[in-house]
Amino acid sequence: MVDNLSNTETSKSSATWQLKLYVAGQTPKSLVAFSNLKKICEEYLQGEYTIEIIDLTQQPSLAGDDDIVALPTLVRKLPSPIKKIIGDLSNTEKVLVGLQIVSLTGQT
Repeated sequence: MVDNLSNTETSKSSATWQLKLYVAGQTPKSLVAFSNLKKICEEYLQGEYTIEIIDLTQQPSLAGDDDIVALPTLVRKLPSPIKKIIGDLSNTEKVLVGLQIVSLTGQT
């Protein structure tokens, strides 16, 4: 799995949304989580994001950086505050609300 994947439309320094997806190898759940995240970002964040994939089978020491206890876990680093979502990100509404992309009333 790719360890660092940035949206090609933006650089890390100009990205409004900095996301880290912690996974355990190329498992089906990890691949689904990445696919779901990419789809959400392309639809709702439109070029204003970076995604960093961290494979904890390759770099287990990085789990402590964000207090990762389950996989896959998505961490929103920016904008502040830090937010975390555990799972394959298949419930788009929960991901959007959890990352505060939309509010509970559905507004962006």
